[in-house]
Amino acid sequence: MSSALKQTFLMIRINLGSLPRRLTISLSMVLSVALVVAVLAGFLAMARGFEAALAGAGSPDIAVILGGGTNQETGSDVPADAIRSLTAISGETGIARDGAGRLALSREAIVPIDVKGSDGAEQTLSLRGMDRTGLDLRGRARLSQGRLFAPGSREIVVGARIADAFPGFAVGQKVRFGAVDWTVAGHFTSGGSAFESEIWADLDAVQSAFDRQGQVQSLRVRLAGGDPATALAALRERLSDISGTPLTSIPEAGLYAAQAERTESLIRLFGWPIALLMAVGATAGALNTMMSSVSDRGVEIATLRLLGFPRLPAFAATWVEAVLLSALGAAAGAIASRLAFNGWQASTMGANNTKMAFQLVVTPDVILTAGLLGLAIGILGGALPALAAARLPLRAALRARG
Repeated sequence: MSSALKQTFLMIRINLGSLPRRLTISLSMVLSVALVVAVLAGFLAMARGFEAALAGAGSPDIAVILGGGTNQETGSDVPADAIRSLTAISGETGIARDGAGRLALSREAIVPIDVKGSDGAEQTLSLRGMDRTGLDLRGRARLSQGRLFAPGSREIVVGARIADAFPGFAVGQKVRFGAVDWTVAGHFTSGGSAFESEIWADLDAVQSAFDRQGQVQSLRVRLAGGDPATALAALRERLSDISGTPLTSIPEAGLYAAQAERTESLIRLFGWPIALLMAVGATAGALNTMMSSVSDRGVEIATLRLLGFPRLPAFAATWVEAVLLSALGAAAGAIASRLAFNGWQASTMGANNTKMAFQLVVTPDVILTAGLLGLAIGILGGALPALAAARLPLRAALRARG
C-alpha cells in the first residue's frame, strides 16, 4: 500500500511538473471553471441580497392589516368605517397603545409614481402616504438628513437608495409628482431594507394630491404584549367581529418573506439553468484538456508502466490533475465574484410592482455552492481521461515516440 501511494504521488508530481508545456490549454480550463462559478455566484448573490432587503423590512412585533381578501398591499382597501370600528373597540385588541391610550397604528396608502433616473429612463417608485406614527412603527428607520414631513404638508422624506440613484432628491429641492410639487424634507435609512426604496409623505397630503380621499390600503400596527403570536391571534379575533369588508392581519415579516420567496425563486429559475448549461460546456472543455494532457504525456506514462507502475497511479494522477485545475478555477471564480458582486447595487420589481433597489450579498454558502459546481466539473471532466491514461496502450505510446 505504501509503495502504491508513493507511485501515485510520484506520478502526480510528474503530471504537475509537465503543466508548463500545456500552460495555455490548462489555463483555458481554469478560466472556464472560474466563469461558471462566478456566474452562478452572481445569481445566488442576487437572490440572497433581495431576500436580505425584504427580510430587513419585516419586524416580528408589527402586523399589517389588509382589506378585500388580499395578502398584498396592492389591491387592498381598508374602509374608513372599519378603521373607526377598530379604534372604537374597548378592551383587548391585540394592538399596543401609546402613553395617551391611542392605538399604535398608522394608516397607509401607496401611489406608484414615475421618476426619471440618471440615464433619463422613467422608473416606477412607491410614494407611501402614512400617519406620523408610521416612522415609529419602523424600528430600523432613521432620518439621516433633514427632518420628517410636517402633517398636512406636501413634503416627502426619501429612502437612501432612491436619493443615491435618482437626481433631484437633495434635501430642500422640489420634485413634481403628477401635477403637484413636493419639497424634499429629509432622507432616511433603514438598515438596507426595502423601505429605503420608498418615498414617504403625509397620508392626507397624498390622498388630496392624487384624488384618493379616504382611501387607505393598509394599517400598520404594533402588537401588544411580549408574545406576538398571542397578540396577533387576539387581533384576528377582533377583526372578525368587524362587519363589512373582510380584514386580514399578516405579520410584517411574513408579508415581505412571501414577496422575497417569489422573486428569489424566479432569480434561481434563471440562474441555475444558465450556470448548468455553462457547466456542461466547461466539463467538455475539461475533458478535452485532460485528453490532451494524456496524449502529451503518453510516453512518460508508458515508460513508468514498463518500470512496474500499475494502472491505479496513472488513473489517480490524471484525475487529481483535473480536480486541482478545477479547484484553482473555482477559487478564482469565488474571489472574482466576491470582488465584483458583493455590495453591488441592483434593482428589480419589488413590493407593490414598483422598483426596489438592493445590494448583492456574496455569502459563504453562495461561494460554497458555486465552488462545488466548479469542483464537479473537474471530477466529471477528468474521469474519462483518467481511465484513458490507465488503459494507455504501451507499445503504441512508445512507437509514437520513435
